[in-house]
Amino acid sequence: MQQFRGFQVIGRLACMGLLLVVSACSRSDPEQAVRAQVDALQQAIDARDAGAVEDLLAEDFIGNEGMDRRGAKQLAAGVFLRHREIDARLGPVTVELRGEGEAIARFSVLATGGSGGLLPEQGQVYQLQTGWRLQDGDWKLLNASWTPSGV
Repeated sequence: MQQFRGFQVIGRLACMGLLLVVSACSRSDPEQAVRAQVDALQQAIDARDAGAVEDLLAEDFIGNEGMDRRGAKQLAAGVFLRHREIDARLGPVTVELRGEGEAIARFSVLATGGSGGLLPEQGQVYQLQTGWRLQDGDWKLLNASWTPSGV
């Protein structure tokens, strides 16, 4: 049971990290800018950088179970401390623009983690839906929801 809980934490972190990547800024095509932020989120997770994850979130970010911006950073930091190896692999990203400065990005992520052995010790596929808002020229992750998928 404890291993399953650890897996959930890794998945949440991977999801948060991916969500944060989607929030990067761009003055070019809004869809490409959102996609760039999703990539930035994955890079922050790969770098094990909870501060970089937090930087991609809007001040009023909300995630699953009412998680706020501070909670997301703490979750990321905890997962990074608990697991030496963390990996998040994104599936295809679809971006839907909604009016001026708003977008929804949907994608799947395979989140794995472990102590650094040859194979990951834990893994889960998640489906994510993320909401983005353009703030002062930067796309910020406003909200995110993730659910585990059957593999």
